[in-house]
Amino acid sequence: MNDSPGFDIGKRAVGYAAVDDFVQDGMCIGLGTGTTTYWAIERVGQRVAAGERITAVATSEHTASLCRQWNIPLVGLLQHEMPVAIDGADEVAPDWALIKGGGGALFREKAVALVAERFVVVVTPSKLVSVLGAFPLPVEIVPFAEPYVVREISRWHPDVEIVRRGGDMPFVSDNGNWILDCRFGPIDEPRALDVALREIHGVVATGIFESIANVVMVGDENGEVRALPRI
Repeated sequence: MNDSPGFDIGKRAVGYAAVDDFVQDGMCIGLGTGTTTYWAIERVGQRVAAGERITAVATSEHTASLCRQWNIPLVGLLQHEMPVAIDGADEVAPDWALIKGGGGALFREKAVALVAERFVVVVTPSKLVSVLGAFPLPVEIVPFAEPYVVREISRWHPDVEIVRRGGDMPFVSDNGNWILDCRFGPIDEPRALDVALREIHGVVATGIFESIANVVMVGDENGEVRALPRI
């Protein structure tokens, strides 16, 4: 298929395993955005080609395009019950708090994750961290409000490094918004930071996913997949 991210045995193994372990014939599922979720989409496509009736809610236009390539029928959010959603992450802490949004789809990804009865996160070992924050936190904002949002974040966290993704040609999300990548350093209290950011007028969503994941699966370079215990 087109748009392949390149072969990665760990990503393929965990993407396939998540589909085979949690997706059943007749389900409506959520499908995330990213290079690991690509393999989950491929596996769903194979099962649809084999005759299974699986429909999907896509978290981005890119994922929707991949689903169409695989002839996976697409439906809207809450059009059907969604027993499971599968997506990757940029960082996973021991308590399963996540940073997501490296692909710019954080708002739709969080909407799908919240709707799903079970949110399954698929990653490779490089995404596991002791504390969130090495990866810059994506924050989706209304473009008009950018100066205000930057000012307010900087007021209460003067050491933060804020970069508009894309620079002078900003990255535009599927929702028509911009993404700010914010380096706060170690994030000891992800929920508190998420709440504080979302209270700023003009912030649409943050890439902090706290107390949302139900399962975290890790695929390694040998193609072995394990469930990550929550600590």
